[in-house]
Amino acid sequence: MKKRSLILLGFIIAKFILQYLLISPAYDLQRDEYLHLDQANHLAWGYISVPPVTSWISFIIKLLGNGVFLVKFFPALFGALTIIVVWKTIEELKGSLYALVLGALAILVSVILRINILFQPNSLDIFFWTLTYFTLIKYFNTNNSKWIYMTAIAVAFGILSKYNIIFLLAGLLPALLLTPQRKIFSDKNLYISIGIVLIIILPNILWQVRNDFPTLRQLQELARTQLVNVKRMDFVKEQFMFFLSSFFIIIAAFIALLFYKPFKKFRFIFFGFIFTVGLFIYFKAKAYYAIGLYPILMAFGSVYLEKILCNGKWRYLRPALIVIIIGVGLLFIRVAFPYRSPVEIASHRQVYKKLGMLRWEDGKDHILPQDFADMLGWSDLARDVDSVYSKIDDKAHTLVFCDNYGQAGAINYYSKFKNIDAVSANADYINWIPFDKKIKNVILVQDPDDDDTARTKEKPLFDTIYRVGVNENIYSREYGRKVYLLKGAKTDIMKIIAGEIAKKKNSQ
Repeated sequence: MKKRSLILLGFIIAKFILQYLLISPAYDLQRDEYLHLDQANHLAWGYISVPPVTSWISFIIKLLGNGVFLVKFFPALFGALTIIVVWKTIEELKGSLYALVLGALAILVSVILRINILFQPNSLDIFFWTLTYFTLIKYFNTNNSKWIYMTAIAVAFGILSKYNIIFLLAGLLPALLLTPQRKIFSDKNLYISIGIVLIIILPNILWQVRNDFPTLRQLQELARTQLVNVKRMDFVKEQFMFFLSSFFIIIAAFIALLFYKPFKKFRFIFFGFIFTVGLFIYFKAKAYYAIGLYPILMAFGSVYLEKILCNGKWRYLRPALIVIIIGVGLLFIRVAFPYRSPVEIASHRQVYKKLGMLRWEDGKDHILPQDFADMLGWSDLARDVDSVYSKIDDKAHTLVFCDNYGQAGAINYYSKFKNIDAVSANADYINWIPFDKKIKNVILVQDPDDDDTARTKEKPLFDTIYRVGVNENIYSREYGRKVYLLKGAKTDIMKIIAGEIAKKKNSQ
């Protein structure tokens, strides 16, 4: 095996080791992971929350046993593939070993390492953004039309992974028109490839049409409840934080794309970055939506730095840059990963507060970073529900109904009762509620902000109501969450739930 291949293999191994080491066993999975895993039980060409590719991976995980090791394996895999694509891009740009190591290391200890600890579409999204850029670079370097078709495949599966890649395309279109690379629009293969993209994503488009475009409604809800708390300057500041250890490589990439003659044909990447970031800022997007823009910049910046530091008085900076990336990267790892227990993090909360990591989607500061708090209390909830469910004789006519998708997904993932089928009038679970089921008992899981401990609303509908559990973990995002048992339904409960959901939809 060649030296380069051995070094790349070393980066890949290090990638997988870090992804498993940087999560303390004190944490469960995160809220979104449970929803994505439950989609394996409801395969479709679309979901309210995400396109279908994540559910395909979830199905593979389910077939292989649904263990946490596998849940964490796949985002680590897509992170490793991103490193490989950056490595191949550097080779395509005629970078040597130093540039390869610099670029791979920059990706390894960046925010992408943080993204890859969770089973979410974000890891796939970043990979397909990077792959799209790589295939375009290959096309303009070789004039071989097969790379347009490879771009089409990357874009199509990128869309089926997360619709966020549409912002990449929206930025690339004017960027290409501004540069000589607009010649791509005269290649008939481009339009054939666009047809291929449409064919691949057509089942998802039809699903959206049949379901009255639920993703658009979700985006409206997101804008109303979360993006309203996003400050545009915070978006800009967080871009610096994401690649703090290697930001000098991004600056080098900008300089190279604008002024380095061998990279002139790739100037559209710089303009694409500007247009896409501009769109994100205008729409008050979350900062991490833009992360997919950076891996390809690492390739250009690394090659350019290698060229200007290859000899002469600046040569001594070559090892210094490696040390900077590792040193700052280790500082980043110290605060950005849940390898410490919640108690340890809380005892150092001022450090996290200064970095803005305690600010949640509600715009307020809390004890732990939101993602960390969202990885606590879920297995305890499943145990509380199981302890009640096990004592119910008529399980066939019992419904586990939750306030949010995280609760429903966690119960379905951890419960020892494989047919418990917890649901919610939230996210994709709204489509999985068994409205034709005759219900006599309900195990009700209520959000922490629900203060109706007497259940006055449900009392007339059931013979008896008991509170059977409460989340007392102060570090959990769901601290104060309650579990109730509602026994002996006096009316058609599913009809009431259907009516409440209809009212909710009409009010949106």
